[in-house]
Amino acid sequence: MTAARDALPAFDGLRARHWHTDLRADGVLVLSFDRAEASVNTFSQDVLIELDALLERLALDPPTGMVVRSAKAKGFVAGADIKEFQAFDRKGTVDDAIRRGQHVFQRLAELPFPTVAAIHGFCMGGGTEMALACRYRVASNDASTRIGLPEVKLGIFPGWGGSVRLPRLIGAPAAFDMMLTGRSLGAKAARANGLVDKVVPADQLVESAAQLALKGTQRPFKQRFMGWATNTLPARRLLAPMLAKQVARKARKEHYPAPYALINSWSRSGGGIQSRLAAERKAVVRLASTPTARNLIRVFFLQERLKGQGSGEHGIAHVHVIGAGVMGGDIAAWSAYKGFEVTLADREQRFIDKALQRAGELFEKKVKDEAKRPQVAARLKGDLAGDGAARADLVIEAIIEQAQAKRDLYAQVEPAMKDDALLSTNTSSIPLAELREHVRLPARFAGLHYFNPVALMPLVEIIRHDAMAPGTEQRLAAFCKAIDKLPVPVAGTPGFLVNRVLFPYMLEAATAYSEGIPGIAIDKAAVRFGMPMGPIELIDTVGLDVAAGVGAELAPFLGLALPQALAGGAEAGKRGKKDGQGLYKWEDGRAVKPELPKDYQPPSDLEDRLILPMLNEAVACLHDGVVEDADLLDAGVIFGTGFAPFRGGPIQYIRETGVEVLLQKLTQLQAHHGDRFAPRPGWDNPKLQLATATGAGD
Repeated sequence: MTAARDALPAFDGLRARHWHTDLRADGVLVLSFDRAEASVNTFSQDVLIELDALLERLALDPPTGMVVRSAKAKGFVAGADIKEFQAFDRKGTVDDAIRRGQHVFQRLAELPFPTVAAIHGFCMGGGTEMALACRYRVASNDASTRIGLPEVKLGIFPGWGGSVRLPRLIGAPAAFDMMLTGRSLGAKAARANGLVDKVVPADQLVESAAQLALKGTQRPFKQRFMGWATNTLPARRLLAPMLAKQVARKARKEHYPAPYALINSWSRSGGGIQSRLAAERKAVVRLASTPTARNLIRVFFLQERLKGQGSGEHGIAHVHVIGAGVMGGDIAAWSAYKGFEVTLADREQRFIDKALQRAGELFEKKVKDEAKRPQVAARLKGDLAGDGAARADLVIEAIIEQAQAKRDLYAQVEPAMKDDALLSTNTSSIPLAELREHVRLPARFAGLHYFNPVALMPLVEIIRHDAMAPGTEQRLAAFCKAIDKLPVPVAGTPGFLVNRVLFPYMLEAATAYSEGIPGIAIDKAAVRFGMPMGPIELIDTVGLDVAAGVGAELAPFLGLALPQALAGGAEAGKRGKKDGQGLYKWEDGRAVKPELPKDYQPPSDLEDRLILPMLNEAVACLHDGVVEDADLLDAGVIFGTGFAPFRGGPIQYIRETGVEVLLQKLTQLQAHHGDRFAPRPGWDNPKLQLATATGAGD
């Protein structure tokens, strides 16, 4: 045994519950994180307690250096244990949890020997904060390596020293770009801004980290200067208002307080490291108890539940899409981008050519490595003759929204399909009962409803019907997971879930517009509530022709009338964004919105008129069993419509606001505006009470 090993016999091969050690011959200790009984590393309190004890012993009997790595095949560290954090919030012990994390990572930062984080795969939240507490960082050049601080997406900000250390490491501008957006960086980008010191192949990671611990490195002067200069008191006073103004363009303070609290904590805290950590902890603890943070954490678990729908094998290699319009073409392009062989059919080559052109634009944007773009593009082939249907494992129909046209297509295509292939429709509103009776193998037929724009909208509704085999739903859910979409199973009734909840909102907005209320006033009321886009702008974005068509399909079912703004369909050349003219004028893809007169006062009940129809229909959907439970309903509406995530979804908003309060508002709207505001069945559902909503499970 070497002298180095003799110096630390207690740490050579130590296997604690979550941490393992190995002392190299050169005296560098390799500390491996391997959380017990978990497939992914996350920080729980017992993990931190065990790490704290190890670090305390190391400080007394130090090795030459230390490398911190993951023993898991799946990434470095995913962050804190969110379920445990949620439990601390309920118990009122968040301060203790934050304090412990800060203490342990500060102990790591103060070790009297070089420490190096060896990062491979995902490194998020607390994992990045641990890496920041090390003296150096090495990352693998694998595409799976991503480093980020996404806490803002949970309504808080990095609280284990991350918001203190990152600005001083890479400079405030680059640090806030990461922390305010929650975006993660690949290894190359992290190396460029100084977050990591070296990028190496994965099989050289530990060795390179050990050598860095032994030899050290000098960071470029520019990086060191930015870390100092942008964190001085004058710089903080100058940058903070600019950062707040930047955030205000995208998020209102009353809706999303975390970014503003982060800027405030950084700009006002001074003194030594303990003083800055105390300011960080105080702000994060305060944020953790806000409705925004609790609801965003709830949304995180809703998203995880949707991801879990796609477990299992899909058995799909070749996708055949029929209909090369905007939706069909974009579905085909996205499937090819995600690795599937795709054929795209339509009745005329010019439609296919347009879709292939759009696909090329998607690949140029998404595939950063130019050398790989031809390979991705080659997976998508135009197929005017429709021969791909015979080879496909999944056929997706995305033609015009007419039941008879779809039935005629199925009669033509299905005989050519393989017996084990799945047939699906991208219909946005037609009940599957009107379609499945004309399908030869209804057990393998389902709805697969994407949302526009396909590349941005994360949700896909899997539409059920009573003759569909359970295996069909499972395969389609697994396919959705493979293309990075969130599947939600819904009943095949008119409008399914998302459009059924969304269209009463859009129809009421069109009604208000037809009454003479300015579109900009309507949109402002919706955005003030928290919607990502106003309903008038949304109608133009969807297209007045599409909105009128879906509205005509849904309005009778919902007991609503089409307002004047939609009743006549859409004039040629005035269908909205795609024509450059609709309810708004459009230039360069943006709506040109006229200013409201300074003395204009919108009706006091305008926001209620827009939002209450959505809530009313959400209650009816839950009552009618469109989805299995309230959590799936909230998840579907949030990820399918952008319904204010900080409110937790329509059912959660009802719980927090109170059933009686909202019923009273509906009754008032009914008295003033008509029976379209009459409460729908289901408001007596006990699941609408807040007491049932203590966690993400329904």
